[in-house]
Amino acid sequence: MGLLSNSGFEIMFFLIFFLILGAFFVMLFQGIRQWNKNNHSPRLTVNASVVAKRTNVSHHHHHNANMAVSHSTSTSYYVTFEVESGDRMELHVSGSEYGMLAEGDYGRLTFQGTRYLDFVRS
Repeated sequence: MGLLSNSGFEIMFFLIFFLILGAFFVMLFQGIRQWNKNNHSPRLTVNASVVAKRTNVSHHHHHNANMAVSHSTSTSYYVTFEVESGDRMELHVSGSEYGMLAEGDYGRLTFQGTRYLDFVRS
């Protein structure tokens, strides 16, 4: 019985390991594909207004060799723009850009695919 349960543990360990490894490679592939698609998209500048802002805070727990736990957080910033046609797009922006933009701002949005490049108020 002990040999059988040990073998079951090894199988489960490798299944979970390869599942996590596979998920990592899928995410890596998707990121590279989006980066490439953005690079091949035209740079567009359109009239737009800022209609919403949001943040996404991620909490991270780190364990070191001494079994001590440290915590860190990271924040991602997103702004939703509405163009003259009524279409909306949410773009990832830097923290400094996020702080400079306010809901209701109107101006010229420059973007490339899903990549935010600039917003100039008018």
